[in-house]
Amino acid sequence: MRNKHHVMVNTIPMTKARTNLGALAKRVHLNKEYFILEKDGIPIIGIMDADELEDYLELQDPRARADIKKSNEDVRAGRTRSIDELIAEFQPHRNTKAANKRRRV
Repeated sequence: MRNKHHVMVNTIPMTKARTNLGALAKRVHLNKEYFILEKDGIPIIGIMDADELEDYLELQDPRARADIKKSNEDVRAGRTRSIDELIAEFQPHRNTKAANKRRRV
């Protein structure tokens, strides 16, 4: 299911962005807004939050896209585990120690 979040893209002149850069950066970071900066009415660059940019750049990696595709296929096929099973897999020693303590008492 896709996120149906409404994306707000603002278009402003480069000169206005320059004089209001601090406020612009705050809106991008806190409100997750996007800005297209124009020079002489021509779109030149876009501004987005750094976390979103990192996510975007990661998705450009074919291996990351393949991993996501495989994960989605696994979910659709029912090849999933509960969170308790996952934790037990990565912390098997914790369960063993607890069982041993109970046996000694």
